[in-house]
This record gives sequence, structure tokens and C-alpha cells, in this order.
Amino acid sequence: MRKIKNYIDGQLIAPTSEGYFDNYNPAVGKVYSLIPDSDERDIAKAVQAANAAFEGWSKLPIQERSKMLFKIADLIDENLEKLALAESIDNGKPLTLATEIDIPRASSNFRFFAAAIVNQSSESHLTDTTAINYTTRTAIGVAGCISPWNLPLYLFTWKIVPALATGNCVVAKPSEITPMTAYLLSEICIEAGLPKGVLNIVHGFGAKVGQAIVEHPEVPVISFTGGTVTGKGIAAIAAPMFKKLSLELGGKNPNIIFDDCDLEEALNTTVRSSFANQGQICLCGSRIFVQEGIYEKFKNAFVEKTKQLKIGNPLDDSTQIGAIVSKEHLEKVLSYIELAKEEGGNIIAGGTKVQLDKEQKQGYYMSPTIIENLSHTCRTNQEEIFGPVVTIMPFKTEAEVIEYANSTKYGLSATVWTDSLKKAHRVAHQLNAGIVWINCWLLRDLRTPFGGMKQSGVGREGGNEALKFFTEAKNICIKL
Repeated sequence: MRKIKNYIDGQLIAPTSEGYFDNYNPAVGKVYSLIPDSDERDIAKAVQAANAAFEGWSKLPIQERSKMLFKIADLIDENLEKLALAESIDNGKPLTLATEIDIPRASSNFRFFAAAIVNQSSESHLTDTTAINYTTRTAIGVAGCISPWNLPLYLFTWKIVPALATGNCVVAKPSEITPMTAYLLSEICIEAGLPKGVLNIVHGFGAKVGQAIVEHPEVPVISFTGGTVTGKGIAAIAAPMFKKLSLELGGKNPNIIFDDCDLEEALNTTVRSSFANQGQICLCGSRIFVQEGIYEKFKNAFVEKTKQLKIGNPLDDSTQIGAIVSKEHLEKVLSYIELAKEEGGNIIAGGTKVQLDKEQKQGYYMSPTIIENLSHTCRTNQEEIFGPVVTIMPFKTEAEVIEYANSTKYGLSATVWTDSLKKAHRVAHQLNAGIVWINCWLLRDLRTPFGGMKQSGVGREGGNEALKFFTEAKNICIKL
């Protein structure tokens, strides 16, 4: 059985505790590898290594840092099949999804920021004939990056790469539920010749490893993606220490479908935005609002298409719905279906655990679920479920659906379907969401800001926002 190792100071090493815990393959419900049970001692080693590497890495010419990041991207591309297979086994997602989306996006993250730092410009301001001001941006030091389990390498690299590109060194913690591709990335970094200590990857539980990163006095910047409750805890620790903080948290995203939309396109995309990656994407549209004139037609077609989705072995090319990431998470998602029933909801598709045969008999599967007849204020419609579960309800007016959409404590993303350009702009401006898609979903441009309002997060990632977050601005004023 494979033992994952920590990547500290350029070496793959065992945890200080010499302890490990089980890593499950959710598709079969069995242990297939072991994860280091690291603690604050491992973080101390990682921070020490990062601090030692910081001066050399931060002073390396930008072109050289860029060249190294491009080299890592090339190696990710060369290992596409290996990484995609590892991601599918570790997470339960369909292999086709990992091959077409997750791993290519990880490579794109490296390429985007490798190019961005070379093309980044500074600001200058001429103050009449009196002075000239110019602004520099410099690396901060050691960045702590903590990533989630749903898009493991995709989001892990989304965090660490802009930090590395801007000259910081990194101490990173991947999710203990899906650590494998981060471990394989550490092997790639060694092969690429990344200087030791520049990137350190420490595996383990959040309460030990994540907590130690956030609490360490020599980690002045923290970037975290995960649940809102965990984010609140991180903020409570980081704020009194005056750490720079980026939090990308939960979502309960509305999908608004007006009666003047392209119904077929809205329908097909809604199936994807509801159940892609088993609904385990923070941007999935879990609350579907359909204008009453087309409600029954849309609902019936949506139910039919949902029931046709193939649940199966993630490694099969024909599988559309893979395994839920863990037994505990499956139980959590199923508990919300029971809650929905208690709240008066009607299950019109799915709603049950699914048992496959052969090797997948003990895997963590459930049918994609659609629920109607719920109030927009009930818990099922207010709390993040993070699984293949959506609610659907009709609305009459634009004002009514905006009230529904904005009624939760979250504000990450929203999707609007309409053929009216004026309506699209009008509604988008009234939605409390950091990202609004019009007649599309998950169409991303890495140059744009990414993040949420309200309890969906603090700060923005992506493009110049990420480069600014991982640097300190300094204004220099010279009298003429």
C-alpha cells in the first residue's frame, strides 16, 4: 500500500510523528493508500525551509521564475493520464472529467501566472511638475495555502501558483480527503528542479496541519478555500495577528430561468450545473428558479434528463455521475434529503443511495436528486449541501426571483437565462453574487476576479487580484 510523503525542503519525507491514517477510494469504499499524520512540528520544518529559500527565490529574475513554472506545466501535461487516473481514484469523480477539466486546468494555472508575471506592469503618477510617484509590488514572504477536496489539483495549483509566481515561498496543505495529486505534484517539482524550500506540501488533518499553518507567526499571508465555518475559525486566528487573508467559502447559488430563454440550452446546461462532479463544486446552481409560464415544461424535461444520467464506476468512459467523495459526506448529503421531506419537500427525482455491483458494491454512490414544493426560506434552501441535490420552484416576477436569489447568507455565483439583454444586465446588477453567468455556466477567464459576497468569502482570486494579494505595494515619491 502506497504511503504518501510530505514534501519539505525539496525532499519527500515521513511525518515527524511517523504516523499515518487511511486514504479511501470512494468508488469501492476501501483503503488504498496512507496519508501522513503530520502536526505542528512538520509545519515548523516547512516554514523554516520556506524562510531559508525566500531570499533566493524572491530575487530570482522574473523570467527565471516564469521559466520554472512553465517547466512544471509541461510536466503536468506529460503526466496527464497518470494524474487524471489518480484524481479519479482519490476523489470519485469520472475519469473523463479529470482528464478533460481538472488536470488541464492545473497546467493552465501554471501557464497563466508564468506569463502574467512577465507581462505585469507597475503604476506611476506625475504630480503636476512637483513630483513623480511610482508603485512597486514585492513578495511578502511565506504564504500558507489550504485547499479543498472537490477539485484537488485544480484548486491546489490555483492557490500556490500565484504565490510562487510573485516570489513568495509556500507552505501548502491539500485536503486530507484527496491528497494524492498534490503528492504527485511534489514529485513533478523535484523532477523540474524547483529550488528546495520554495514549495512545501504538508499532509494531514486540518485541526493539526491547517491550524498550525494559520497560527504560525512567520506565515503572514493565508489563502484558504473550504467551508464557511472553517473560514470563520481561520479569520478569528488570523485577524489579531494582522495576517493578509483570502477566504473562498461556501455557496448556495441561484439558477434563474426566465420564460424568454433558449429553453433547450438552459435545460442542458442546468443538468450540468446541477450535477457535474456529483454536485461537489462550489459554483453549482443548487437552487433553480423557473418562471411560472414554462415551469412545468422545464421541470418535466429536467427530471427526465436527470433520470437518464448514468451512475457508475468513475473509470468507465460512459459514467456521468461518479462516487461521493467519502462515506461521511454521503451520509451528510442524504441527511439533507430527509430534512427536505420533513420540511414538506417532494422528491421528484433520485433521493436515494445507490448500490452498484462488483468492485463498486461498497462505494459511495447516490442518485442525482431534485426536490420541489419547498419554501425559499427553509433550511434545505438556505444551507449548503454540496452534493447532487437541487431544489426547483416557480416564480412570477423579476422582483420576486431576485428576492428569492438573495435570501441566503451566501453570495458566490448566480446564473441567469434570458434572451433579453436589458433584463440580463438589470438582474445581474441586483444579484448579491461575486460571479454572474448569463446564458452559460462555469465559463471562466483566468484574468477575471473570482470570489464571493457575504459569507461566501473575503477578497478575490484570479488574474491581477491574485498577483496583488500575494504582494505588498510600496509607493515611492521623488521630488522633481
